[in-house]
Amino acid sequence: MGNIKNTKIIINGKKRLAGRVRIGGAKNAALPELSAVLLSKGPFCFHDVPEVEDLKVMFQALSNLGAEGNFISNTVHISLPEIKSALVPREIVETSRASILILGPLVARNGYAKVSKPGGCPIGERKINYHLAGLEKMGVEITEDHDHIIAVAHKPLKAIDYSFPSKSVTGTENLIMAAALAEGTTILRNCALEPEVGDLIDLLVKMGAGIEGKNTETISIKGQSSLTGTHHRVIPDRIEMGTYVIAGCLEDNEIIVENTDPDYIRSLLDILNQSGLHTETGNNWIKAHGNHSFKPAAVETEPFPGFPTDLQAQLTTFLTQAEGASRIKENIFNNRFQHCKELNKMGAHIEVDGDVSIIHGKSLLHGTHIHATDLRASAALILGGLIAQGQTVMENAFQLLRGYENMPGKLGDLGADVKLIED
Repeated sequence: MGNIKNTKIIINGKKRLAGRVRIGGAKNAALPELSAVLLSKGPFCFHDVPEVEDLKVMFQALSNLGAEGNFISNTVHISLPEIKSALVPREIVETSRASILILGPLVARNGYAKVSKPGGCPIGERKINYHLAGLEKMGVEITEDHDHIIAVAHKPLKAIDYSFPSKSVTGTENLIMAAALAEGTTILRNCALEPEVGDLIDLLVKMGAGIEGKNTETISIKGQSSLTGTHHRVIPDRIEMGTYVIAGCLEDNEIIVENTDPDYIRSLLDILNQSGLHTETGNNWIKAHGNHSFKPAAVETEPFPGFPTDLQAQLTTFLTQAEGASRIKENIFNNRFQHCKELNKMGAHIEVDGDVSIIHGKSLLHGTHIHATDLRASAALILGGLIAQGQTVMENAFQLLRGYENMPGKLGDLGADVKLIED
């Protein structure tokens, strides 16, 4: 096997996609849920864990801290009877933001954590000051060196009443986990409403945590002296879900996306339907029909239940095929239009001005050499390659493998000509 970081994907475009595709577990739910293992000796059994690089990194980081178990066929068996190290080294987490989710639960249980500063996607500022400010209020002393965040506390942490200055998914998750072992009842306000936060709360309640306010902006956590292991199935990945729905809406494709919850991507479905695309939904499936002619859209990224920033790049590819000019405003992250330059290499006409992109359709895309700059950009470029004339070669395909399980194989089963090449 070659070096997975030197992978590329080759796509021969203009193949009709049809059939069924099953969505895997949510990467962004499984990451904090594996971090929650740090709060208990276990044992745990997690089902529907996507076998993607970010989750493999998290499993390796937990093993480095003393966890025992295995990660096989989308199932993780794991326990952590004793924390043998409080250091999460940079070489483990340099490709992922998993490290910051370790900080809260590790210092809550262990009283000490030395965690490398998070890596992951180069998509602008992702501030972690909300995490750190909340932990400091709980009694954690935070210092930094060049590479690490160092957290020291006298156990147990103390309960707080804390309001997030703006919504933060990982900040909400980190402080909920820390509060689960704090002394007293913590109140967190202006919490993120994403489904992944709710799934983490479900897990923590199974572990014995006292939490009220799921799916609301105010969450109450009654700290416990200890928590237990449990069994848990990860919710479906709404970003993978949305990506395949968008693929089904292109050209004359027809895809049934299974293991879904349509409410997770209601904002996307509304945009597609308003543009003239036809989607059908059931309790756990979505059927997407392609259309060669559809209207442009004006879209802004927002916290859930608004349109997610993690589908912005994929929607950009879709809107290159609209009849007219579309506008996307990115409100969550700065510098998240790097995919536009690569799509323009393929024949798209996209103008970027700060946090706004204007996508001029309809563009005939053609295959060329492109470079994946980040995880969601890589999915957008794959979609571009699928509808482009000729052959597309996407370098740095490792980015795709961080968050999409077997996407080349799943697309191949739908009729695409997609090959993953490891150098």
